[in-house]
Amino acid sequence: MHEMSLCESLIQVIEEQAKAQGFNKVKTVFLEIGTFAGIEIDALTFCFDVVCRETMADSATLEIIELPGTAWCFDCGKEVTISTRIDPCPECSGYSLQTKSGDEMRIKELEVV
Repeated sequence: MHEMSLCESLIQVIEEQAKAQGFNKVKTVFLEIGTFAGIEIDALTFCFDVVCRETMADSATLEIIELPGTAWCFDCGKEVTISTRIDPCPECSGYSLQTKSGDEMRIKELEVV
């Protein structure tokens, strides 16, 4: 389950930011996750609760912001939103798409005390 290692890395980033910015406790973590990131949200939420125990993020809330996948269509020249990597272009039904976003995972914001 790679969600556990993702959460462990997330805690490391939070602890680094706490040292750099001088906060002691995290109340909420706002995490952006792309449609194509391959992350199971329920598993990530479970792992987050486990990994945060006895850290500065203990009892913190994890808020997931799901980001859509976008692609550039070479056939019609438009940037479009797609739900899977094999979708046709919703504008022209072409299949000449290059994925632009949707595989990211990043901390958008921390609510701290």
